[in-house]
Amino acid sequence: MLSSLSKLSPEELEEVRELERELGKTLLSYSSYDVVAEDLSEDELVRVRELEAKLGTALVVVREA
Repeated sequence: MLSSLSKLSPEELEEVRELERELGKTLLSYSSYDVVAEDLSEDELVRVRELEAKLGTALVVVREA
């Protein structure tokens, strides 16, 4: 299972923003996905790590469970 920031509709996002204003707090919305880590060859792993370094982010290679 993997979690990431949710993709909210404009209406859903407005509801979150409204609650943020009411609470005076910042909210983050996460969703879970039923996936498993994918096996990579050494070359594929090197390429993923290179792109991670270039983008300054972490990439996770997955397939649906």
